[in-house]
Amino acid sequence: MSIHGFTAVALVLTAQAAAAQDLRTDALDLFSALPSTIPAVADNPITPEKISLGKALFFDPRMSASGVFSCNSCHNLATGGDDNLETSIGHGWQKGPRNAPTVLNAVFNEAQFWDGRAADLAEQAKGPVQAGVEMANTPDNVVATLNSMSDYKTWFKASFPEQADPVTFDNFAKAIEAYEATLLTPSPFDAWLNGDDAALSDEQKRGLEVFVDSGCASCHNGINLGGHDYYAFGLIEKPGADVLPEGDKGRFAVTETADDAYVFRAAPLRNIAVTAPYFHSGKVWDLKTAVEIMAVSQLGEELSGPDADAVVAFLNALTGTLPTVEYPVLPAETASTPRPTGEILP
Repeated sequence: MSIHGFTAVALVLTAQAAAAQDLRTDALDLFSALPSTIPAVADNPITPEKISLGKALFFDPRMSASGVFSCNSCHNLATGGDDNLETSIGHGWQKGPRNAPTVLNAVFNEAQFWDGRAADLAEQAKGPVQAGVEMANTPDNVVATLNSMSDYKTWFKASFPEQADPVTFDNFAKAIEAYEATLLTPSPFDAWLNGDDAALSDEQKRGLEVFVDSGCASCHNGINLGGHDYYAFGLIEKPGADVLPEGDKGRFAVTETADDAYVFRAAPLRNIAVTAPYFHSGKVWDLKTAVEIMAVSQLGEELSGPDADAVVAFLNALTGTLPTVEYPVLPAETASTPRPTGEILP
């Protein structure tokens, strides 16, 4: 190769390197990599003892009235932190109203649930336990169940040593929050944000460019690529009732403000490729179809063919590695443990 040929190749490589660095610089203005340590949680110091207790509670089906459903039932850590159902099945095999969001990385969401009605994971943990279509239990029955097993009483005391009577529903929720704060899934996108050029394929980098340039990152940004703000579903063009059921008005049920009708929290996109079906209704099973629907409804533009494929490739780069999860050995129930019931209350 002539000296001119070497010069041309060098110029091309230099230009490619500059373009890659520009893309990363732009991305770092919009997104953040996951931390390498467990994040702090407001008003809930995280300790190894509290994490272990929260893990036991997360997997214990006796926290439900029937003794059948645990947190892991709807937020299955083996299937992306959700249940891969349109809407969850709970107590008495009743069907819930909305798709279960993933619990993975949920500690970074600024509010929990599709309508943001819970401010943090501790508050969120209390909701399904008491929901009649989910675990159908009561705080008093949860506390009675925990107090009936000496191991749980010991674990609560170790987790909340400053309290004389630590077995409370509030502490139950805080322990689960502590465990869920450990469920972080670093992904190839994080490695790329941290400087590893080879962590993303050329197609994934192009998908990131399309994602940013088309406006997807306007709502899906930050550390969780969403999960921090609320937007009307159908900002530009309202999807059909098959995707956006008319009876579910989203955040309106929380605020009773007309402007919040059909407003939902922007879904966090980490692990989105393994958490089908999509949207609060759970009506869409194909990720490319979901991307196309969002482009039309939220951005008012067609995003299909190679561009949609590239965005899907990028979204696959958000699939992370789950920490090793060993199923906990739970305390045995005793003669004083409340008996399970499948009764459905009105």
